[in-house]
Amino acid sequence: MIPKSHPRYVSLMTRELIVEGVRKGITSTQGLIAQGRGEAFDYLIGEKSTQSALAAEKVAAAQLLLAKRPVISVNGNVAALVPAELIKLGEIVNAPLEVNLFHRTQERVDKIIKHLLSLGAQNLCTGSDALIPGIDHERSKVDSKGIFYSDVVLVPLEDGDRCKALVGMNKTVIAIDLNPLSRTAQCANVTIVDNIIRAVPNISKFAGELKGLSKEELKEIIREHDNKETLSFALNEMKKTLDLL
Repeated sequence: MIPKSHPRYVSLMTRELIVEGVRKGITSTQGLIAQGRGEAFDYLIGEKSTQSALAAEKVAAAQLLLAKRPVISVNGNVAALVPAELIKLGEIVNAPLEVNLFHRTQERVDKIIKHLLSLGAQNLCTGSDALIPGIDHERSKVDSKGIFYSDVVLVPLEDGDRCKALVGMNKTVIAIDLNPLSRTAQCANVTIVDNIIRAVPNISKFAGELKGLSKEELKEIIREHDNKETLSFALNEMKKTLDLL
C-alpha cells in the first residue's frame, strides 16, 4: 500500500495502473517502457500542466467541438490510465472511442472494449475493416466508420508514423505526448505536452466551458494556435525547470 503522504504518490500510483493493465491483458509489457520514458519528461515540466499545455488543451477542445466526425483513439496504456476520463470526454464532444494497438491481438482488443464497456462506454467503433495508407504494421487497421472516416482524431500516446499518416489523410490530429521532440509531437496539428492523466480532464473542462461559443469563436481560438510555437514554449518550460536545479 502506497501512503498518500508519499512525495511520489501520484507517480507511483500511475505506474501501478500500468502494471495492473498488464496483469489484465489490456496493456502490453512494452507499455511499461513507454510509461517510464514519459515520466522522465514529466519531471522536466514539474509534473504539472504548464501554460503551453493548457493553451494546447483549450485548442484541442475547440477542435473536437467543431469537428463533424471526431474520434478518440485508445491504446493499451490509455485504457489503463484514463478510461473513465476518455469516456467522459467522448460524451462531451460526441466522439466515439476506437481501440487501436501496435502490439495488436484480437484478444487484447476485445479485453479493452470489454473494459471500456464495464465503465459505461456507449459509443465505440469496433471494426477493423479499413487500412491507413502507408503503414505496414497493426496500427494501420481501423474502423471505416471511425478513425478512417474521421475529420479530427485525438491520438494520446501515439506512434509517429501513424500520426504522420493520419495528417497525410488530411485529418486534424491532436496528440498528447510528453516528449516535444518526438515524431508524433512534431507531426501533429495540435500537440499537448502534458501527462495524459492531467491532459484528458483538462480538455474535458475546456470543452465544457467552450460549448456555448459560436463556431466562429471556436475557429478564432484555433486560428491563434501555432503548434511549432507551442512546442518551442514547452521546451523552454523544460529548460526553466533544469535551470532551477
